[in-house]
Amino acid sequence: MGTMTIKVAINGYGTIGKRVADAVDAQDDMEIVGVTKTRPAFGCDLAVRKGYPIYCTFDDESRIKAFADAGYTCHGGLSDLLKVADIVVDCSPGKVGASNKATYVEAGVKWIFQGGEKHEMTGNSYTSSANHVQNLNVQGTRVVSCNTTGLSRTLVPLYEHCGELSVECTMIRRAADPGDSSKGPINAIKPVLKVPSHHGPDVMTVKPEIKINSMAVAVPTTIMHVHVITATLPEGHGLTTESILEMWASHPRLIIMNGAETGITTTAEVMEFSRDIGRKWGDLHEIFVWEDGVKLEGNTLYYFQAIHQESDVIPENVDAIRALMGVEEDWRVSVNKTDSAISKYNNL
Repeated sequence: MGTMTIKVAINGYGTIGKRVADAVDAQDDMEIVGVTKTRPAFGCDLAVRKGYPIYCTFDDESRIKAFADAGYTCHGGLSDLLKVADIVVDCSPGKVGASNKATYVEAGVKWIFQGGEKHEMTGNSYTSSANHVQNLNVQGTRVVSCNTTGLSRTLVPLYEHCGELSVECTMIRRAADPGDSSKGPINAIKPVLKVPSHHGPDVMTVKPEIKINSMAVAVPTTIMHVHVITATLPEGHGLTTESILEMWASHPRLIIMNGAETGITTTAEVMEFSRDIGRKWGDLHEIFVWEDGVKLEGNTLYYFQAIHQESDVIPENVDAIRALMGVEEDWRVSVNKTDSAISKYNNL
């Protein structure tokens, strides 16, 4: 493809869409050709400030006209946006994927969905460290959820060293995103009574060799998820607690910190750390692992990790674009390019 710039459309300019748009805009091999909103709303002002062309999620003329009536320039409906795009990143609410996929296929563009959709609908799933090569030049894929992405970041390097891995995980989930006032629980701990929960087994859509089950509970917090992980390593694994920490420290998009030494012992302090270092929106693309919460005893590894659900999948979407467009075969090269561009863009 040479040095051509990949033209990217964002369908759904909300919590994930606005972040993906900025991450894409930061890259020198991509450009945002438009973002969609279902109706004129405050998110449109952000798109205007960024210089992203606004399109309507629908092709309905009256809906398109509503944008002009509200003072926004709307360049048309979704079908108009797809005509000028090479690939569309679908960040619309979960469960509307099947009808959107049919639209993308008909338009002849490549497509990426988010983890709210099922693997069966997309046929492919993606996370950078697990299966970048398998997604090269495919027509479409799904960037797995924030939880699956987080599990993959720490489990894939373990699996690659050991050759086999069996995992049990308890997900302590935030009840809603910070900007969502319509969900709960407010004063309860809510177990996910479907056992196992979908979070762990979803790892097997990107790394089927890892045996994993999970249970989940939702708690009254909005800022992060926490994973409590027990991994069984094979005999003769040759690892120590220290060598596992070194392995993770050399792996991209992981932050290892000692809670006792830093005073970062809760998710509130993890997010404060992210704000302190100047991250846009206070985002933390990396998975946070507490060093003093990691313990290998014989063949059993115990650890905790924290997941910023609004942002850990954002750079993965950029890498997925490169995989689908076939412009970078080495996932580590893509990750490095993605992350350095985002850092410069945010003036970090």
